[in-house]
Amino acid sequence: MKKLFAVLVLCSTMATAQVHRFVYEYKYIPNINEKEKVMDDLMVLDIDEKGSSYESLSKLERDSAFRARLFSAQKSMGSGGSLSFSGLSNKKGMVEQKVVKEYPEYKTYLFEKVDSDLYKITEEGKQDWKILSETQKIGNYTAQKATTSFGGRDWVAWFTTDLPFPDGPYKFHGLPGLIVKLEDTTGSHIMTMVANKKMPNKEEIVNTKKVGEATITFGTKEIPVTVDQFKKAWKNYIKDPAKNLREMSSRSVSGGGGYYTTNTYIMKDQNGKELDMKEMMKRKEESAKTMLKNNNNRIEPNLFKL
Repeated sequence: MKKLFAVLVLCSTMATAQVHRFVYEYKYIPNINEKEKVMDDLMVLDIDEKGSSYESLSKLERDSAFRARLFSAQKSMGSGGSLSFSGLSNKKGMVEQKVVKEYPEYKTYLFEKVDSDLYKITEEGKQDWKILSETQKIGNYTAQKATTSFGGRDWVAWFTTDLPFPDGPYKFHGLPGLIVKLEDTTGSHIMTMVANKKMPNKEEIVNTKKVGEATITFGTKEIPVTVDQFKKAWKNYIKDPAKNLREMSSRSVSGGGGYYTTNTYIMKDQNGKELDMKEMMKRKEESAKTMLKNNNNRIEPNLFKL
């Protein structure tokens, strides 16, 4: 009955305002061995009648500007002009992950990039919340405490029924109000709502557009996977970080009744010196090792267990 009530409240709220944007300050510690180095990013949770999306504000703005500039190429090319990307913000959102939830079932997808592959991971589980009587003031809202274990961490959430959305940052949802603060018990990941506003209908994101006889595609095509399939892909990447580079660089080309292999990519270092394949492979492997060392405290560690 509580779940049905929450859905009904959500639907009635959406009838009066199509999009609600909630901005969260996300503070996190990437390396558990360097707890003094705290990173931060602004994240947005956009909620409409169809569902919600959660991603870095800087990344969202940068991608939107890039997409608009890219799709304006039709006019530029049609008049014989050139496409320029000067003036775009260089500010990079550190958080590349994106989470999408589909109402009313709250089917959840995590978009996670590994090397050059973008995975769309379907979430199979949900949070089992324990709601407590404790309350505290967070911003302008009186929030109530709830706890859960999820993704390999223990979490404390603070939600408010003043904002009747059973949703929250990242994958979290299912409480009788919006989660305005969320943190794991180690203090490694803390998300606090700092602003919110109502917006007009969110513009539908278009990732492809015809330009003359050609088609321009924005972004990387996602690979739909289950949680177990992603875990396998992650382990395979760590085992052989240079696999995609090797496949890109060596292709079988038909010719003369047989096949031969040719290197089609040339890479250079910062001094303009051409890199051979062995050097490129070595750098790729070293980069993966550095990434593992410096990013060992992920928000959902169960996804990245080796």
